[in-house]
Amino acid sequence: MEHEHITYDIIIIGGGVVGFAGAMYAGRLGMKTLVLSETNGGTIILTDVVENYPGFKRLTGQELADRIQEHAMEYEIKLVEEKAISVKKCSETCYNVFTENQSFHTKTILFATGAKHRELGVPGEKELSNKGVHSCALCDGPIYKNKIVAVVGGSDSAAKESLLLTQYAKKVYIIYRGEKIRAEPVNMKRVEQKIAEGKIEIINNTNVKEIHGAGKVEYLTLDKEYKGSKKFVTDAVFVEIGMLPNNQLAQSIGIKTNSKGEIIIDRKAQTNLPGVFAAGDVGDTEFKQAITGVGESVVGVYSAYRYVNENEFVCPCNDEVLVTENIKK
Repeated sequence: MEHEHITYDIIIIGGGVVGFAGAMYAGRLGMKTLVLSETNGGTIILTDVVENYPGFKRLTGQELADRIQEHAMEYEIKLVEEKAISVKKCSETCYNVFTENQSFHTKTILFATGAKHRELGVPGEKELSNKGVHSCALCDGPIYKNKIVAVVGGSDSAAKESLLLTQYAKKVYIIYRGEKIRAEPVNMKRVEQKIAEGKIEIINNTNVKEIHGAGKVEYLTLDKEYKGSKKFVTDAVFVEIGMLPNNQLAQSIGIKTNSKGEIIIDRKAQTNLPGVFAAGDVGDTEFKQAITGVGESVVGVYSAYRYVNENEFVCPCNDEVLVTENIKK
């Protein structure tokens, strides 16, 4: 394993729009900055159309991610496209961050690790993953041209996934456990229009209990009857029931999380550990959007900048010892 003898002012873990927005500000502030990113772009690149990011009336999620990353890389930012696998506190004021191949020292950390799609947790889901069970309409919707598909969930994200799927599928069913889906007004109007056209149908107060199929999804078992049967025939099911924060690294060093697993942060994006900040979907902010995550990231970086400039740092990290300990664990 290679290890640098540079001490960074900040290491940003995560290469989505939140991470690179923070990196851009860190670069502007003259901070020695490293971004660790296994894959660049984050979950926004799975979004077909973004219409609620100020300054851009309409663009794809990939375009937004590319523009923010390009802006960040105008500054003296180091980008290492490797997954952060471990974080160690090596003194009261410094941390060591490991990838599979390298280790790095830093005075502060910003967790911009985002979240992953929540699973239904029903029989057949794992077995048929990517064989009719999906979580990204943009990625997998084109496979189901002129087919019947189901979307499980009732959020605005579920509504947007359903709308995108109508571009391919013959019909889209939204299966939701609640009384009424909770889409933003503009998307609700679009869903209602598709309902009028016969492209979308909503099945309320219903849960999926099992997913069946021999090599591919063939039908679902519902917890109540739909048109006289609990057997619901479909070619695919897109699960859109929320996200789970990627909090493992943060929890490993004692960062506090709430009952949902989200990192608890204050208005300065600070966690309970000095010099450690968090922003975006991994944090406990109630309203999660690309714009709110970007704002949190910028606040977190400024807080880190103040922290670095208001404290004296001694980082007596022993690379060889840390690397050996990390390998053992």
